[in-house]
Amino acid sequence: MKFLKILLLITVALTSIQAKEKFFVVERENSSLATIYNGLKRTNIEGMRNMNHGVVKFEGKDGYVISRDGYVIKFDPEAEKILGEYKTSKSAIGFVIGKNYVAVANYDDQSVDILDRDLNPIKKIVTGSKNVGIKIYKDYLIFSQMDNDTISVYKDMNEGKGKAKFEVYKEFKDVGQLPFDAMIKDNNYIAGFFTSSHYGVVDLDTMTYKKIKIYLNDERKMVLKVPHFGFWSIGGDKVFVPAVGDNKVLVYDKDFKFIKNIETQGLPVFTSLSPDKKHLAVTYSGKDFPTIQIIDTKTLKIIETFNFDGKVLHIRWSNVSPQLYVSVNDTNKVAVIHTKEWFLNREIFNIKKPSGIFLYEDGK
Repeated sequence: MKFLKILLLITVALTSIQAKEKFFVVERENSSLATIYNGLKRTNIEGMRNMNHGVVKFEGKDGYVISRDGYVIKFDPEAEKILGEYKTSKSAIGFVIGKNYVAVANYDDQSVDILDRDLNPIKKIVTGSKNVGIKIYKDYLIFSQMDNDTISVYKDMNEGKGKAKFEVYKEFKDVGQLPFDAMIKDNNYIAGFFTSSHYGVVDLDTMTYKKIKIYLNDERKMVLKVPHFGFWSIGGDKVFVPAVGDNKVLVYDKDFKFIKNIETQGLPVFTSLSPDKKHLAVTYSGKDFPTIQIIDTKTLKIIETFNFDGKVLHIRWSNVSPQLYVSVNDTNKVAVIHTKEWFLNREIFNIKKPSGIFLYEDGK
Protein backbone atom coordinates (compact mmCIF):
# COMPACT_ATOMS: atom_id res chain seq x y z
CA MET A 1 0.00 0.00 0.00
CA LYS A 2 2.86 2.40 0.86
CA PHE A 3 4.60 1.61 -2.44
CA LEU A 4 1.34 2.23 -4.33
CA LYS A 5 0.94 5.66 -2.73
CA ILE A 6 4.52 6.61 -3.64
CA LEU A 7 3.91 5.50 -7.23
CA LEU A 8 0.71 7.53 -7.37
CA LEU A 9 2.50 10.63 -6.05
CA ILE A 10 5.21 10.31 -8.70
CA THR A 11 2.59 9.91 -11.44
CA VAL A 12 0.72 13.01 -10.22
CA ALA A 13 3.91 15.08 -10.15
CA LEU A 14 4.93 14.06 -13.66
CA THR A 15 1.45 14.77 -15.01
CA SER A 16 1.39 18.24 -13.44
CA ILE A 17 4.82 19.13 -14.80
CA GLN A 18 3.85 18.09 -18.31
CA ALA A 19 0.56 20.03 -18.23
CA LYS A 20 2.01 23.19 -16.59
CA GLU A 21 -1.14 23.78 -14.57
CA LYS A 22 -1.02 26.88 -12.39
CA PHE A 23 -3.33 27.88 -9.55
CA PHE A 24 -3.86 31.42 -8.29
CA VAL A 25 -5.04 31.59 -4.68
CA VAL A 26 -6.65 34.69 -3.21
CA GLU A 27 -4.90 35.75 0.00
CA ARG A 28 -8.01 37.19 1.55
CA GLU A 29 -6.47 39.72 3.94
CA ASN A 30 -3.18 40.39 2.17
CA SER A 31 -4.08 42.24 -1.08
CA SER A 32 -2.32 39.53 -3.03
CA LEU A 33 -2.51 36.35 -5.07
CA ALA A 34 -0.35 33.36 -4.22
CA THR A 35 0.70 31.13 -7.10
CA ILE A 36 0.96 27.35 -7.01
CA TYR A 37 2.89 25.88 -9.93
CA ASN A 38 3.55 22.16 -10.41
CA GLY A 39 2.06 21.59 -6.97
CA LEU A 40 4.36 23.99 -5.09
CA LYS A 41 3.91 27.53 -3.72
CA ARG A 42 6.00 29.78 -5.98
CA THR A 43 5.33 33.50 -5.65
CA ASN A 44 2.98 36.24 -4.49
CA ILE A 45 1.52 38.92 -6.73
CA GLU A 46 1.00 41.92 -4.48
CA GLY A 47 -0.98 45.13 -4.92
CA MET A 48 -4.31 43.47 -5.68
CA ARG A 49 -6.36 45.91 -3.58
CA ASN A 50 -9.06 44.63 -1.17
CA MET A 51 -9.23 40.88 -1.76
CA ASN A 52 -11.90 40.10 0.84
CA HIS A 53 -14.07 38.72 -1.97
CA GLY A 54 -11.54 38.75 -4.78
CA VAL A 55 -12.45 36.91 -8.00
CA VAL A 56 -10.02 35.91 -10.75
CA LYS A 57 -10.86 35.08 -14.39
CA PHE A 58 -8.80 34.29 -17.45
CA GLU A 59 -9.34 34.84 -21.15
CA GLY A 60 -6.57 33.50 -23.36
CA LYS A 61 -3.30 34.65 -21.81
CA ASP A 62 -4.88 37.56 -19.96
CA GLY A 63 -5.79 37.46 -16.28
CA TYR A 64 -8.27 39.79 -14.57
CA VAL A 65 -9.13 40.37 -10.92
CA ILE A 66 -12.10 42.18 -9.43
CA SER A 67 -11.59 43.51 -5.91
CA ARG A 68 -14.04 44.20 -3.13
CA ASP A 69 -13.42 47.95 -3.42
CA GLY A 70 -14.34 48.22 -7.09
CA TYR A 71 -11.05 47.80 -8.93
CA VAL A 72 -10.57 45.72 -12.06
CA ILE A 73 -6.95 44.66 -12.38
CA LYS A 74 -5.39 43.15 -15.49
CA PHE A 75 -2.34 40.95 -15.01
CA ASP A 76 -0.09 38.60 -16.94
CA PRO A 77 -0.64 35.11 -15.46
CA GLU A 78 2.64 33.81 -16.92
CA ALA A 79 4.97 36.71 -16.06
CA GLU A 80 2.88 37.26 -12.89
CA LYS A 81 2.89 41.04 -13.28
CA ILE A 82 0.12 43.61 -12.95
CA LEU A 83 -0.48 45.36 -16.28
CA GLY A 84 -3.09 47.93 -15.30
CA GLU A 85 -6.11 48.74 -13.18
CA TYR A 86 -9.32 50.75 -13.35
CA LYS A 87 -11.71 51.69 -10.53
CA THR A 88 -15.32 51.32 -11.61
CA SER A 89 -17.00 52.07 -8.27
CA LYS A 90 -16.70 51.72 -4.51
CA SER A 91 -18.09 48.19 -4.67
CA ALA A 92 -18.14 45.87 -7.69
CA ILE A 93 -19.91 42.52 -7.44
CA GLY A 94 -19.16 40.63 -10.66
CA PHE A 95 -17.61 40.81 -14.10
CA VAL A 96 -17.36 39.02 -17.44
CA ILE A 97 -14.76 39.01 -20.20
CA GLY A 98 -15.78 39.21 -23.84
CA LYS A 99 -13.68 39.03 -26.97
CA ASN A 100 -13.11 42.77 -27.03
CA TYR A 101 -14.43 44.05 -23.70
CA VAL A 102 -14.69 43.60 -19.95
CA ALA A 103 -18.06 44.34 -18.31
CA VAL A 104 -18.36 45.04 -14.58
CA ALA A 105 -21.56 44.98 -12.50
CA ASN A 106 -21.45 47.57 -9.72
CA TYR A 107 -23.32 47.92 -6.46
CA ASP A 108 -22.81 51.34 -5.01
CA ASP A 109 -22.90 53.66 -8.01
CA GLN A 110 -25.71 51.64 -9.60
CA SER A 111 -24.11 51.06 -12.97
CA VAL A 112 -22.51 48.59 -15.35
CA ASP A 113 -19.12 49.57 -16.77
CA ILE A 114 -17.95 48.53 -20.23
CA LEU A 115 -14.16 48.64 -20.66
CA ASP A 116 -11.88 47.48 -23.43
CA ARG A 117 -9.56 44.55 -22.74
CA ASP A 118 -6.83 47.00 -21.59
CA LEU A 119 -9.30 48.54 -19.11
CA ASN A 120 -9.91 51.78 -20.98
CA PRO A 121 -13.49 52.95 -20.31
CA ILE A 122 -15.99 52.69 -23.18
CA LYS A 123 -19.36 53.22 -21.56
CA LYS A 124 -21.07 53.42 -18.15
CA ILE A 125 -24.65 52.12 -18.15
CA VAL A 126 -26.50 53.85 -15.29
CA THR A 127 -29.36 51.67 -14.04
CA GLY A 128 -30.45 53.23 -10.75
CA SER A 129 -30.01 49.82 -9.09
CA LYS A 130 -27.44 47.46 -7.67
CA ASN A 131 -26.55 45.14 -10.53
CA VAL A 132 -25.91 41.40 -10.30
CA GLY A 133 -25.79 38.19 -12.32
CA ILE A 134 -23.84 39.59 -15.26
CA LYS A 135 -23.38 37.08 -18.11
CA ILE A 136 -22.53 36.84 -21.82
CA TYR A 137 -24.41 35.03 -24.58
CA LYS A 138 -23.28 35.52 -28.19
CA ASP A 139 -23.35 39.31 -28.77
CA TYR A 140 -25.58 39.89 -25.74
CA LEU A 141 -24.68 41.17 -22.29
CA ILE A 142 -27.28 40.21 -19.68
CA PHE A 143 -27.58 41.35 -16.07
CA SER A 144 -30.22 41.75 -13.34
CA GLN A 145 -31.19 44.97 -11.58
CA MET A 146 -31.66 44.01 -7.95
CA ASP A 147 -33.61 47.09 -6.85
CA ASN A 148 -35.77 47.34 -9.97
CA ASP A 149 -36.80 43.66 -10.34
CA THR A 150 -35.60 43.84 -13.94
CA ILE A 151 -33.50 41.69 -16.27
CA SER A 152 -31.67 43.76 -18.89
CA VAL A 153 -30.35 42.51 -22.22
CA TYR A 154 -27.84 44.69 -24.08
CA LYS A 155 -26.45 43.93 -27.51
CA ASP A 156 -23.06 44.76 -29.00
CA MET A 157 -24.16 46.55 -32.17
CA ASN A 158 -20.68 46.02 -33.63
CA GLU A 159 -21.07 42.24 -33.16
CA GLY A 160 -17.66 41.74 -31.59
CA LYS A 161 -15.75 43.72 -34.21
CA GLY A 162 -13.66 46.71 -33.19
CA LYS A 163 -14.76 48.63 -30.11
CA ALA A 164 -17.77 47.20 -28.27
CA LYS A 165 -20.92 49.30 -28.68
CA PHE A 166 -23.62 48.11 -26.29
CA GLU A 167 -27.18 49.36 -26.56
CA VAL A 168 -30.27 48.19 -24.70
CA TYR A 169 -31.96 45.38 -26.66
CA LYS A 170 -34.74 44.24 -24.34
CA GLU A 171 -35.71 44.55 -20.68
CA PHE A 172 -37.99 42.25 -18.70
CA LYS A 173 -39.85 44.02 -15.86
CA ASP A 174 -41.37 42.60 -12.65
CA VAL A 175 -39.44 39.36 -13.08
CA GLY A 176 -39.35 38.62 -9.35
CA GLN A 177 -38.43 40.29 -6.08
CA LEU A 178 -34.78 41.16 -5.46
CA PRO A 179 -32.81 39.24 -8.09
CA PHE A 180 -29.42 38.41 -6.59
CA ASP A 181 -27.56 36.06 -8.94
CA ALA A 182 -27.86 34.28 -12.27
CA MET A 183 -26.28 31.70 -14.52
CA ILE A 184 -26.26 30.72 -18.18
CA LYS A 185 -27.38 27.20 -19.13
CA ASP A 186 -27.29 26.74 -22.90
CA ASN A 187 -29.36 29.64 -24.28
CA ASN A 188 -31.18 30.26 -20.98
CA TYR A 189 -30.38 33.02 -18.51
CA ILE A 190 -31.60 31.74 -15.13
CA ALA A 191 -32.10 34.33 -12.36
CA GLY A 192 -32.63 33.69 -8.65
CA PHE A 193 -34.62 35.92 -6.26
CA PHE A 194 -34.36 36.54 -2.53
CA THR A 195 -38.08 36.68 -1.80
CA SER A 196 -39.90 35.13 -4.76
CA SER A 197 -40.86 31.46 -4.93
CA HIS A 198 -39.57 30.92 -8.46
CA TYR A 199 -36.58 31.16 -10.76
CA GLY A 200 -36.76 33.44 -13.75
CA VAL A 201 -35.68 32.07 -17.13
CA VAL A 202 -35.00 34.19 -20.21
CA ASP A 203 -34.73 32.24 -23.47
CA LEU A 204 -32.06 34.33 -25.19
CA ASP A 205 -32.86 32.92 -28.63
CA THR A 206 -36.56 33.84 -28.54
CA MET A 207 -36.24 36.65 -25.96
CA THR A 208 -39.12 35.29 -23.91
CA TYR A 209 -39.44 34.99 -20.11
CA LYS A 210 -40.99 32.36 -17.86
CA LYS A 211 -41.10 31.49 -14.16
CA ILE A 212 -40.19 28.11 -12.64
CA LYS A 213 -41.57 27.26 -9.19
CA ILE A 214 -39.10 26.14 -6.52
CA TYR A 215 -39.84 23.36 -4.06
CA LEU A 216 -37.92 21.44 -1.44
CA ASN A 217 -39.40 18.38 -3.01
CA ASP A 218 -39.60 15.69 -0.31
CA GLU A 219 -41.74 17.83 1.97
CA ARG A 220 -43.02 20.07 -0.84
CA LYS A 221 -42.03 23.17 1.14
CA MET A 222 -41.41 26.26 -0.91
CA VAL A 223 -37.79 27.48 -0.91
CA LEU A 224 -37.77 31.26 -0.72
CA LYS A 225 -34.03 31.87 -0.92
CA VAL A 226 -31.93 30.13 -3.57
CA PRO A 227 -28.20 29.59 -2.94
CA HIS A 228 -25.96 31.72 -5.13
CA PHE A 229 -25.68 30.06 -8.51
CA GLY A 230 -21.90 30.03 -8.23
CA PHE A 231 -22.47 27.28 -5.66
CA TRP A 232 -24.51 25.12 -8.04
CA SER A 233 -22.94 22.35 -10.10
CA ILE A 234 -24.30 21.58 -13.56
CA GLY A 235 -22.78 18.89 -15.71
CA GLY A 236 -23.56 15.68 -17.47
CA ASP A 237 -27.20 14.83 -16.90
CA LYS A 238 -27.61 16.29 -13.38
CA VAL A 239 -27.88 19.57 -11.50
CA PHE A 240 -26.74 19.74 -7.86
CA VAL A 241 -28.06 22.54 -5.63
CA PRO A 242 -27.11 23.13 -1.98
CA ALA A 243 -30.31 23.51 0.05
CA VAL A 244 -30.88 26.65 2.12
CA GLY A 245 -31.10 26.01 5.86
CA ASP A 246 -31.17 22.23 5.50
CA ASN A 247 -28.56 19.45 5.51
CA LYS A 248 -29.22 18.42 1.93
CA VAL A 249 -27.91 18.63 -1.60
CA LEU A 250 -30.86 18.72 -4.02
CA VAL A 251 -30.46 16.73 -7.23
CA TYR A 252 -32.33 17.55 -10.45
CA ASP A 253 -32.06 16.34 -14.00
CA LYS A 254 -30.86 18.66 -16.77
CA ASP A 255 -34.44 19.91 -17.26
CA PHE A 256 -34.73 20.77 -13.54
CA LYS A 257 -36.99 17.83 -12.72
CA PHE A 258 -36.43 16.60 -9.19
CA ILE A 259 -34.48 13.34 -8.65
CA LYS A 260 -33.72 13.17 -4.91
CA ASN A 261 -32.25 14.90 -1.85
CA ILE A 262 -28.87 13.73 -0.53
CA GLU A 263 -28.56 13.99 3.25
CA THR A 264 -25.27 15.69 4.20
CA GLN A 265 -23.27 16.20 7.38
CA GLY A 266 -23.90 19.93 7.58
CA LEU A 267 -25.42 22.92 5.83
CA PRO A 268 -23.91 22.85 2.33
CA VAL A 269 -22.39 26.01 0.90
CA PHE A 270 -20.44 25.08 -2.21
CA THR A 271 -20.70 22.14 -4.58
CA SER A 272 -18.03 21.41 -7.18
CA LEU A 273 -18.07 18.74 -9.89
CA SER A 274 -14.93 16.88 -10.86
CA PRO A 275 -13.80 17.33 -14.49
CA ASP A 276 -15.04 13.84 -15.38
CA LYS A 277 -18.39 14.54 -13.63
CA LYS A 278 -18.01 11.37 -11.54
CA HIS A 279 -17.66 13.07 -8.15
CA LEU A 280 -19.05 16.09 -6.34
CA ALA A 281 -17.17 17.86 -3.54
CA VAL A 282 -19.33 19.66 -0.95
CA THR A 283 -18.26 22.29 1.60
CA TYR A 284 -20.20 23.41 4.67
CA SER A 285 -20.79 26.34 7.02
CA GLY A 286 -21.03 26.71 10.81
CA LYS A 287 -19.58 23.92 12.93
CA ASP A 288 -18.90 21.89 9.79
CA PHE A 289 -16.77 24.61 8.14
CA PRO A 290 -13.63 22.39 8.38
CA THR A 291 -15.30 19.46 6.56
CA ILE A 292 -15.72 18.48 2.92
CA GLN A 293 -17.58 15.43 1.66
CA ILE A 294 -17.35 13.60 -1.65
CA ILE A 295 -20.49 12.34 -3.42
CA ASP A 296 -20.52 9.68 -6.14
CA THR A 297 -22.69 11.25 -8.86
CA LYS A 298 -23.85 7.88 -10.17
CA THR A 299 -24.99 6.32 -6.90
CA LEU A 300 -25.74 9.72 -5.28
CA LYS A 301 -24.11 8.50 -2.06
CA ILE A 302 -21.43 10.10 0.11
CA ILE A 303 -18.25 8.04 -0.27
CA GLU A 304 -15.61 10.10 1.59
CA THR A 305 -15.38 12.69 4.39
CA PHE A 306 -12.31 14.86 5.10
CA ASN A 307 -11.83 17.07 8.16
CA PHE A 308 -9.27 19.88 8.34
CA ASP A 309 -7.81 22.11 11.06
CA GLY A 310 -9.57 25.26 9.91
CA LYS A 311 -12.40 26.68 7.81
CA VAL A 312 -12.56 25.45 4.22
CA LEU A 313 -13.40 28.45 2.03
CA HIS A 314 -12.95 27.05 -1.45
CA ILE A 315 -12.07 23.97 -3.48
CA ARG A 316 -10.78 23.42 -7.00
CA TRP A 317 -10.29 20.22 -9.00
CA SER A 318 -7.23 19.82 -11.18
CA ASN A 319 -8.10 19.34 -14.85
CA VAL A 320 -5.08 17.19 -15.62
CA SER A 321 -4.25 15.13 -12.54
CA PRO A 322 -6.22 13.33 -9.82
CA GLN A 323 -6.07 16.13 -7.25
CA LEU A 324 -8.49 18.35 -5.37
CA TYR A 325 -7.10 21.61 -3.93
CA VAL A 326 -8.66 22.85 -0.67
CA SER A 327 -8.09 26.31 0.86
CA VAL A 328 -7.87 26.00 4.65
CA ASN A 329 -8.19 29.60 5.75
CA ASP A 330 -7.37 29.50 9.47
CA THR A 331 -4.11 27.59 9.15
CA ASN A 332 -2.73 29.42 6.10
CA LYS A 333 -2.44 26.48 3.76
CA VAL A 334 -3.85 24.69 0.75
CA ALA A 335 -4.42 20.98 1.24
CA VAL A 336 -4.26 18.59 -1.72
CA ILE A 337 -6.40 15.44 -1.82
CA HIS A 338 -5.57 12.54 -4.13
CA THR A 339 -8.85 11.76 -5.88
CA LYS A 340 -8.23 8.19 -7.05
CA GLU A 341 -7.32 6.60 -3.73
CA TRP A 342 -8.87 9.41 -1.62
CA PHE A 343 -6.11 10.34 0.80
CA LEU A 344 -4.49 13.63 1.85
CA ASN A 345 -1.65 13.91 -0.65
CA ARG A 346 0.18 16.92 0.82
CA GLU A 347 -0.19 20.40 2.30
CA ILE A 348 1.12 23.63 0.77
CA PHE A 349 1.99 26.07 3.55
CA ASN A 350 2.69 29.81 3.81
CA ILE A 351 -0.40 30.93 1.90
CA LYS A 352 -1.91 33.65 4.04
CA LYS A 353 -5.65 33.36 4.78
CA PRO A 354 -6.47 31.60 1.50
CA SER A 355 -9.95 31.72 0.00
CA GLY A 356 -10.73 31.43 -3.74
CA ILE A 357 -8.61 29.08 -5.88
CA PHE A 358 -8.53 29.79 -9.62
CA LEU A 359 -7.01 27.65 -12.36
CA TYR A 360 -4.91 28.87 -15.29
CA GLU A 361 -3.57 26.45 -17.89
CA ASP A 362 -0.56 27.50 -19.97
CA GLY A 363 -1.13 27.76 -23.68
CA LYS A 364 -4.91 28.23 -23.51
